[in-house]
Amino acid sequence: MAQAVDLVIVNGKVLTMDAAAPRAEAVALAAGKVFAVGSTADIRALAGPQTREIDAAGGSVLPGFIDSHVHLFQGSASLEFMGMEGVTGREAAMRTIRAFADANPDERLIVGVSTSYQLMDGRNPVRQDLDAILPDRPLALLAPDIHTVWANTKALELAGLLHGGPVPEGSIIVMAADGTATGELQETGAFGPVLRLSRTGGRDMLGYVTGNDPEPPATEAERAADRRLITKGLAHAAKHGITTMHNMDGNFYQLDLLGQIEAEGNLKCRMQVPFHLKNYDPLERMEEAAEMHRRYRGDTIWSGRVKMFMDGVIDSRTALMTRGYPGAPDITGEPVFEPDHFNEACIRADALGLQICVHAIGDLAVRRTLDGYGAAAKANGARDHRHRIEHIEVIHPDDLPRLAQMGVVASLQPRHSALGGHFPLIPQGTILHDDQYPYAFAWQRIRDTGAKVVFSTDWPVVPISVMETLQCAIAPLDPGAPWDSRAQSLTDTLESYTVGNAWVEFNEGRKGQLIAGQMGDVVVMDRDLEAVDPGQIGQAQVAFTICGGQVTYAA
Repeated sequence: MAQAVDLVIVNGKVLTMDAAAPRAEAVALAAGKVFAVGSTADIRALAGPQTREIDAAGGSVLPGFIDSHVHLFQGSASLEFMGMEGVTGREAAMRTIRAFADANPDERLIVGVSTSYQLMDGRNPVRQDLDAILPDRPLALLAPDIHTVWANTKALELAGLLHGGPVPEGSIIVMAADGTATGELQETGAFGPVLRLSRTGGRDMLGYVTGNDPEPPATEAERAADRRLITKGLAHAAKHGITTMHNMDGNFYQLDLLGQIEAEGNLKCRMQVPFHLKNYDPLERMEEAAEMHRRYRGDTIWSGRVKMFMDGVIDSRTALMTRGYPGAPDITGEPVFEPDHFNEACIRADALGLQICVHAIGDLAVRRTLDGYGAAAKANGARDHRHRIEHIEVIHPDDLPRLAQMGVVASLQPRHSALGGHFPLIPQGTILHDDQYPYAFAWQRIRDTGAKVVFSTDWPVVPISVMETLQCAIAPLDPGAPWDSRAQSLTDTLESYTVGNAWVEFNEGRKGQLIAGQMGDVVVMDRDLEAVDPGQIGQAQVAFTICGGQVTYAA
């Protein structure tokens, strides 16, 4: 008698991500795991009267996508905040902001997300621009990278920032000649007080801004509101075929909320949550990271990682560079950690057996991060650490081979690239020197060195759509010199979203492939991805998402 299984997926173009048996037609799942992979006839023979059957109808069937860099709470909140993506120019901004404000009369702070730099007809907004649009209610607009906020006078007054104030190293309240704030707030230490005015009380940003729990503690009503919001975000991720996410901000509060969501049966994605160490934190706080790792180490919710920032972003010239920006030789960016401080933080985290991931955008930030990882290896001895560098938007050619040599993971977001079509191209002579262009967003160049490359979105910096990210990797724009556009293969790109991301979380052999015995995380697409024109793959849709053998999304 054939053994009954819980679910079978048949008539598919199965990409197992297993080099020993890369293709099949069908998959069977039982008890939350992959039971068998093979032909449609063989898999269908395993089905019993209670087995659910999904007909893939010739669509690709893959391991569930792992998005290895997201901000879940912020992404969830962005689903309900004011969307500014695609809004350019003063008139369009006015229409969008006033319409949202009119529709949300009780909103404590009007928060706009994905706001373009140079929103005001080619320049960044100042508070007077925003006052002209919304003078009597607090307004804050987040840049797409979540490293800059533009606030109106009302918001600055309520946050106590109109006349400036102390901020941590690496954060800036931009001041005007008259001694008042212009409205531009660079980095979390500057804009955190404004976002605390929002409907979430800033709790969605707390793991990003400080890594602390809410103080005073969240009320039961606030906790319930936060669970509802995060549950909505988890479902949104599942709609895009995602079965695991690596959060890039964290605190015990988020872990506790996720545990409650799981108890309610609504945890549609597996979640890793790190400890976020800020530059002003005493290094003794690393013990909190160790405690997170001790308390949360399951297959659905776990920690084991420390997140740090090395610099800002290139748009605001806070990304840390080895030389001055074009036309501004004295501006080299804003270091968040000084080298000795950062090295000691790496040594302590590594000694605790924790994985480290560091936001590093500029070439000097990348270099200093590599130096910190080297200091940890020298102090603690070599080990399989899988430390990560997040973003690497510019790398110095001297540092390119160091990633592979040191076993450091390049954690990249293809849609961040100016060649991905989501953000505008960087004009020559503004942010990059001509000889830096070939080493900007140099994803394939990094891959060619043998360095481990993993992919993600950085949601809500860009939408969480895996398919649109794939298109940015395999069909980048080619604007010509001085850019060096290099497409990546579909196979490599899918590997970086599945088995590669499973490896970076130390789960190789347990997830990320469709092999009997691995976790039952599967995505079924509405078409054969290998038959789609690379420039059209972003239009592919998810038909089914399955996490732990349970259908978490069905189109």
